[in-house]
Amino acid sequence: MNPFAAAAAVTALCLSGCGDSSPSRGERSGAAPAPSRAASADPIRIVGSSTVFPFSTSVAEQFGAKTEFPTPVVEQTGTGGGMQEFCRGVGAGTPDITNASRRMKASEWRLCRDNGVTDIVEVKIGFDGIVVANTKEVPNFNLTLRQIFEAAAAQLPTSDEDCDLIDNPNRTWSDIDGSLPAFAIEIFGPPPTSGTRDAFVELAMEGGAREIACLAALHDADADGFSAVAHRVREDGAWIDSGENDNSIVQTLVKTPTAVGVFGYSFLEQNRDRIKGANVDSAEPAFDVIASGVYPISRSLYFYMKKQHFGVVPGLEDFAAEFTSEDAWGPFGYLAEKGLISLPDAERDEVAARVAAGETMNGDGF
Repeated sequence: MNPFAAAAAVTALCLSGCGDSSPSRGERSGAAPAPSRAASADPIRIVGSSTVFPFSTSVAEQFGAKTEFPTPVVEQTGTGGGMQEFCRGVGAGTPDITNASRRMKASEWRLCRDNGVTDIVEVKIGFDGIVVANTKEVPNFNLTLRQIFEAAAAQLPTSDEDCDLIDNPNRTWSDIDGSLPAFAIEIFGPPPTSGTRDAFVELAMEGGAREIACLAALHDADADGFSAVAHRVREDGAWIDSGENDNSIVQTLVKTPTAVGVFGYSFLEQNRDRIKGANVDSAEPAFDVIASGVYPISRSLYFYMKKQHFGVVPGLEDFAAEFTSEDAWGPFGYLAEKGLISLPDAERDEVAARVAAGETMNGDGF
C-alpha cells in the first residue's frame, strides 16, 4: 500500500471511530490510489494568496536551507483560486497548503468536504493592512472611507437621503472633494478571485457606503441589497483589475504617477523608496497603527493545510513548525522584515499549540 492509501485507511478508521463515515478520495471517485509522494520526495506544493506569497516564500526558502527536505514550491493563484485548487481533493497532484488573505468561506469548507478534504488545519499567521497607494512624486492623499467608496463604486445614490442609484459620475478625485487632487480616478486593484479584493469591498467599500445615510438604512433593512451596491466596483475604466501579482501594480504606479493602487501593506513596506500609502480616516498605514487596530482597512492572514497529507508528504508538519516559530512569525522574526504584522503573544502561542497538535476545523463559526 502506498503512503497516500495508507494515510486514507488510517483516516477512515479514525473518522469511523468518531462517527464520521466520510468516504476516502478513492471511494468517492473510483480513482486509483495516488502515487507515493514520500518515495519521489516531491516538494510541498503551496498555492493561493498573492499577499501571503512573500511570507510563504520566505519560510519555504528558510525551510529548504535548514532541513533535508526539498524547498516547497509556492504559486500565486489568488485566494479564491487557491481554495478551488486546494479543495479539489487529496493525494498526488493536489496542493498541500493554500494561502489566504481572508478566512475560508463556508462554501469553500463544504466544497472541500464534498471532495474528500475532510481534515483541514487552519493557521492564522498575522495581520495585514490594505493600502491605497501612489508614487512619491505626487501630493499625499488623505482619504476617508466614504471618499474611497465614492471613487470606486459602480453606482452612487443621488443624495444622502435618496437611494435612487445612478452610475458613478465622479471622473476626478476633486469631483468627490475639492481638497483632493484634480487627477483622473484611475485605480489599479486586485481581481475578484483575490482575497485582497474581498477584504477591500468588505472593509473599505462597505465602511464607506455606511457613511451615506440612505445606504446605512439599506444595510439595516436589506443586507443583500446593501451588499449588491457596496461590493460592486466600477466597470467604466476607472477601476482596472490588475491580476494577482501585487508587484505589477507597484510597477504600474511608478509608470502612471497620477494613478493609485490597492494592495497589501507588505508590498508598500517593500517599496517605500518608490511609493507611499494614503492616510485613511486620519490613520496612517504603518506597522504599529495596523497592529493597534486603528487603521480601518486591516485583515487577518491565513494558510490552510491538509492533515490527510501529514505523514505522507515529506516535511509538511516541519514546514508548519518553521512558519509558526518565533524566528519566523514573531515580532522580531524574519517575516516582520517582509511586512507581516504579528499576532499578539498569547494568540501566537495558542495558534502554534493548535498547529503542533494537528487540530482541525469542524465548521463552527461559518
